[in-house]
Amino acid sequence: MATQTTPPRFADITVGQAIPALVKRPTGLQLFRYSAVTWNAHLIHYDDAYARSEGYPAVLVQSHLHGAFLIQAALDWAGPGARLRRFRWENRHLAVPGDVLTCDGRVTATRTEDGFGVVECELFEHNQDGKLCAPGWAVIGFPLTQGESA
Repeated sequence: MATQTTPPRFADITVGQAIPALVKRPTGLQLFRYSAVTWNAHLIHYDDAYARSEGYPAVLVQSHLHGAFLIQAALDWAGPGARLRRFRWENRHLAVPGDVLTCDGRVTATRTEDGFGVVECELFEHNQDGKLCAPGWAVIGFPLTQGESA
């Protein structure tokens, strides 16, 4: 869980600013439920015997769930007034139930555009061994407060 309690104001966001870590520990039940709500019927996400027969150590975290964890880290930091404008990620390393996945990032650019503050972020999801499971990139729109240029 992220430790930040007050969302940042756009005027206070700087390039290089860290996005606080969000730690996720996926469980087999979570993966089963995520498969159900996303209509992902691939056995590799909820049938451990099948996943092992395919050469994996256990059922696998869905690729979209890696992305969802990254989005949660960014939006938890940005706060309820911010809006996700763009997002993309890549899956580079598998994750299984019990892994400790830490999602964090940093601000790479800021600008104003169409009456909003726009923040570009680089995001990372690492497992407990430090392996990069999923890098991501987000563009987040922040409301401008009085005195901030549009």
